[in-house]
Amino acid sequence: MPQVSCQLRQFLYGRLRTTLLRTAHDSPTLLAANRLLQRCKRTLRCKTREGFDSRGSRTTAPKLHRYAWEDLTLADTDGNTSGVTGLIVADANGKCLATLGTGDDKRLKAIVSNKEWLEEASSRRLGTILLVDRQYTFLLSKVDGGYLILLSEPPTDTVLQFLLHVDFAYDIIDHVLTDPYDAMAIVDDKARVAFISPVHEKFLGLQPGEGIGKKVRDVIENSRLHHVVRTGVAEVGQVHRMKGRDRIVSRHPIRHDGKIVGAIGRIMFKGPQQVEALSRRINQLEQEIASYRAKTRNEAQEEKILDAIVGQSPAIQSVREQIRKIAPLDIPVLIQGESGTGKELVAQALHRLSPRRDGRLVTVNAAALPEKLVESELFGYEPGSFTGADSKGRAGKFEMADKGTIFLDEIGDMPLEVQSKLLRVLQDRMVERVGGEKPKRVDFRLCSATNRDLEDFVEQGGFRLDLFYRISPVVIMMPTLDERLEDIPLLLNYFVGELAVQYNRSVPEIDIDVINHLKERSWPGNVRQLRHTVERAFVFAENNRLTVENFRDHAAPAAQKSRASEPSRADAPSSLLKNTLDELEMKLINDTLVRFKGNEKRAAEHLGVSPSYLYKKLRGLT
Repeated sequence: MPQVSCQLRQFLYGRLRTTLLRTAHDSPTLLAANRLLQRCKRTLRCKTREGFDSRGSRTTAPKLHRYAWEDLTLADTDGNTSGVTGLIVADANGKCLATLGTGDDKRLKAIVSNKEWLEEASSRRLGTILLVDRQYTFLLSKVDGGYLILLSEPPTDTVLQFLLHVDFAYDIIDHVLTDPYDAMAIVDDKARVAFISPVHEKFLGLQPGEGIGKKVRDVIENSRLHHVVRTGVAEVGQVHRMKGRDRIVSRHPIRHDGKIVGAIGRIMFKGPQQVEALSRRINQLEQEIASYRAKTRNEAQEEKILDAIVGQSPAIQSVREQIRKIAPLDIPVLIQGESGTGKELVAQALHRLSPRRDGRLVTVNAAALPEKLVESELFGYEPGSFTGADSKGRAGKFEMADKGTIFLDEIGDMPLEVQSKLLRVLQDRMVERVGGEKPKRVDFRLCSATNRDLEDFVEQGGFRLDLFYRISPVVIMMPTLDERLEDIPLLLNYFVGELAVQYNRSVPEIDIDVINHLKERSWPGNVRQLRHTVERAFVFAENNRLTVENFRDHAAPAAQKSRASEPSRADAPSSLLKNTLDELEMKLINDTLVRFKGNEKRAAEHLGVSPSYLYKKLRGLT
């Protein structure tokens, strides 16, 4: 075993110290070399003989002793070998000048003597050496005239994979340790500072390496790293106050072979402001996600609302597309179409898809408004304003529709006197209750419907031109059922399913001939007539099956009835007109009752008659 003089040891220690100072900017080398320096400082010493005091001061001429390399271990104070296990100092050609610990392995010397390996290793600076029975991690640093190679114990599989496959592993570690936005501090198992990142040293007012070896509580104000070392419990997201500033930090214990060997503290955020900024950003993202979800829900709800307008014909698809475009706009809409085409469904869709969806949709049958009570119905009245008035007063239709939509159905049949009063409300958006003194501003959207050609009606003098312009900036034309016969199969299935639920019966089968039969018929009553026809057939269907006979027996076309009566019309009695009017009135009452599912009060209101009159007519029908 070779013997080494004290002077060589002193030279080696000085060389290590010089390397440490020269590589102060190189954080991985700084960390490893500084730790080696601290250990070597305890081992690279000469024994004193007589003539040396306890401090090493010479009292007489010294006699330097020679020591074997076995005396120069890299063990810690507890005798456990960890971290740096060896050292090789080589010249520029790879010749080993000095070795220490595991660096004395002949195989390692042979590898280091390979100049190509040295050049590759010097470019990587950090890597692994794999032998048959051992593994080493090396840190190579160039020094004047040669290389300093520090060897460490075998790494974990994760670290080994990292070093083997990442050629710039050293640069990554250097970035992590010197990142100006990610300060860190590392302590050993005795809670002594082992490393402080340069940005953190600068903040603490320390020179490079000044805090190393000192107790962390003496270096970092209010530190709890010693507590983490003692308990082994991590602390994440804690507020750490240093020099009058708050920092958000995380502290984690570091374990090796199940034993706590130290702890690391890192500043996550430079202050609560950054946490608040992150929180605001998260809230913003959550709001965007909520917005997208709401948009998706609205689109699904929109489709559900529009699905109530059954059909896939080009005509009905055009109506749906117009509703999508018009609904979000707070603009009056006039819906024109024959009776039974579904104008009220369009009005409901316009309201439910509009920004006023949370308000009320108030429906007014304009044709049924009594002329003497039109003001009280539309504008409301104060208590005691006229005989028979409610003692609490009553809000009018326009007040009820405030922040919502008012739907004026059959507006083409509105009397001219009522039209002038309506025009004033549409112009001023002000209503004054009957018997009241203070006008009230109302905010509503107007939606109107008629089965008349209002332009022709204006020319005939039956409708005010100025009111027509007020109610019809946008017009939606409803197609007749004869214009969309291809929708009959969908309408038939829809009505049958709806009736099955209404009458708590199973959905019947439908003969294929039924659809052709329905398409060949004329439908002057449009979709409403089809619905009533299907309902009658549904009621009389047998064996849970709808056949053509069910429709033929209960749906004789009105034209056939007219033709059957023509031969005797010349000799008809004078009561024929009265009978025809009675039949028409009975049919209208029956259709209205079906529409409102037997609700006599709503049917009477829709027909513009009193409930008692409707009751008498129904008694007469039975």
